[in-house]
Amino acid sequence: MKKILLIEDNQEVREMTSEILELENYEVTTAENGKIGIEKAQRFTPDLILCDIMMPEVDGYGVFQHLSKNHITAAVPFIFLTAKSERSDLRKGMTMGADDYLTKPFEANELLEAVEGRLKKNAFLRKEFARSVQGINEFIKEASKYQNLKDLSNDRDLTEFKSKEEIFSEGFIAHNLYFIQSGQVKTYKHNENGKEYVTGMFNAGDFIGQLSILGSSGLYTETAVALTTAEICSIPKKDFTQLLFNNRDVSNKFISMISNDILHMQDQLMGMAFDTVRKRAAMTLLGLYDKGLIKDDDMGISVSREDFAGLIGTATETAIRALSSFKEEGLIQLGESRRIKLSDKKQLQHIAEFG
Repeated sequence: MKKILLIEDNQEVREMTSEILELENYEVTTAENGKIGIEKAQRFTPDLILCDIMMPEVDGYGVFQHLSKNHITAAVPFIFLTAKSERSDLRKGMTMGADDYLTKPFEANELLEAVEGRLKKNAFLRKEFARSVQGINEFIKEASKYQNLKDLSNDRDLTEFKSKEEIFSEGFIAHNLYFIQSGQVKTYKHNENGKEYVTGMFNAGDFIGQLSILGSSGLYTETAVALTTAEICSIPKKDFTQLLFNNRDVSNKFISMISNDILHMQDQLMGMAFDTVRKRAAMTLLGLYDKGLIKDDDMGISVSREDFAGLIGTATETAIRALSSFKEEGLIQLGESRRIKLSDKKQLQHIAEFG
């Protein structure tokens, strides 16, 4: 049963509104002024707050500001109640970040639609979706219901790519966003001399191709190839753009899913510009380990020295010297089939932090 806190100084309006909500099986707690409302909100922890603007003790704006500073109540949907004569003041409340408002007097159906809509929105925004094909399908279904987009409801199928098989190619039309269900993938570009350099290494749970779809050219800006047998799910560009641009709430949720780790990517780019090769090599090895591409056993991927050089932004010979140095210091082991194992992660972390 959803809990609603109703803060309203007019007894008649308070009782009528409470009765309407209780008839719909909501658990309602009431407060006759803002001060009491704040106390009950912190004690009651409601799923939604209905609050009048003009009240004694503390007005609706004061209630909203106070509760916004508490990390528990800040996430609770907040709907202002206001008389017609006060509608000019609504801009202030919405600017502050309130979710909605109702103008008094309101009909029962108006009240219930506003409450149900905000609870539905909040449930969607709070829901966590697994980084898997099942999680993506669930997200797309929830988002399509949230936006009434029926054509987004179809489940996404998996396609298997063999090792060294291309998933998409640089310069071709960017038709799809891709999600890695299993396996490992690398992306790379070609420079002006036609030489290949690696732009990223990805594992299960990562998305690839998103920046190409958003680019102005409409073309893939890099090539993606499977490093191992990989199961890949594709999301058509049409669905991607609808999820991204039709609704801000859905967009924010979707961006958080597909962004992988933008802050880490920014740090990596800054590091390539200013850090030493030794520091970049240590950071890259730890990053590959964190993504599960380098393992403590012999099951990790084979990392070619050319690919490793591309990841740290240096010549292949320089990358080889860095790895050889780490091996001599006992920080890593270089096994068969170009597999790398980390022997001293603590010291590598120290190098990654301090050079």
